[in-house]
Amino acid sequence: MSTESAPIVICFDGSPGAVRAIETAAKLLGPRRSVVVDVAAAITPAESVATISPVVPSAAFEQENTAEASGVAARGAQLARAAGFDAEARAVLGTPTWEGVVAVADEIDAAVIVIGSRGLAGVHEFFEGSLSHAVAEHARRPVLIVPPHDEQ
Repeated sequence: MSTESAPIVICFDGSPGAVRAIETAAKLLGPRRSVVVDVAAAITPAESVATISPVVPSAAFEQENTAEASGVAARGAQLARAAGFDAEARAVLGTPTWEGVVAVADEIDAAVIVIGSRGLAGVHEFFEGSLSHAVAEHARRPVLIVPPHDEQ
């Protein structure tokens, strides 16, 4: 499959940076098949404390987190279709998040992964982490990292 016909993965978390990534990808890559993905944690740190209770099964959290990610991905796919993509939504569970993104890209043999960046640097990036950098480090394919708008 040529890169012109290969699908792309667009990471979408509902943030302004993710919306900007869709818009930028549409301008740079043109209309094509895409999978808009939101990756949810199977169990968040707060939820992990609740799983100690015998009353709340951890599977309930996984289902809730997947459902929420499905809604986010669906909103992203809708934006991607409006931008000209033949987009499908996909929600996956993955911890760390980059693993879920890379797994989807590998599964569909994506030509490129598109992801927005929050523009963190220095200490903020060290403590908060950078999903875009982790994806770029671990993906075995090109990654288009779209920076945030210049606020100046």
